[in-house]
Amino acid sequence: MTRKKILGSHVKRLLSGVSDHGRRHLNEVETDLVQTTLLLEEAVEKLTSSFMAIHQAVDARQQSINRLLAGEAPSAEESEKLTGMSGEIGLHVNTAITSMQFQDMTSQLLDRTLRRVSGLREFLTTLSEHGADIAPDSHSEEIVERLGKVSMALAIQSLELRSMLRKSVEQRHLESGDVELF
Repeated sequence: MTRKKILGSHVKRLLSGVSDHGRRHLNEVETDLVQTTLLLEEAVEKLTSSFMAIHQAVDARQQSINRLLAGEAPSAEESEKLTGMSGEIGLHVNTAITSMQFQDMTSQLLDRTLRRVSGLREFLTTLSEHGADIAPDSHSEEIVERLGKVSMALAIQSLELRSMLRKSVEQRHLESGDVELF
């Protein structure tokens, strides 16, 4: 094989590897950001629902509370509703707290996304640093050797980044049990 073909082959492989690596990690970043958005939407929806349910429970009992404050004796039905009010509100508060714990999972997703972006930046920095060592008047053998080293360094970085990033996001010890997403 001629030197030109060997050099072309190495450049093609390097550029293809950079493109594949970048595209793969950017797809993962996009997926993590979409999942984060969905988690936040769901958590906000549940929080809103829980707070509205708390408001409705308190509002529904307010007339009874006003009569008690005015010194009137509550009916048996009102007493039963007032007694159950604490448990009903507690249930809604627990639902709200569980919804707020999704913050931990979104934080994990955002952290993983930032590590991917940082890893991609390091990947491109490695490419730039090795590329800077190639002089315009370098011989083909030297260029092929440098490209081989760049490809090896980038492959190692890519594997390290992939192994460092967990695929699932999880929340442990919620009152409703462990949760693992994605």
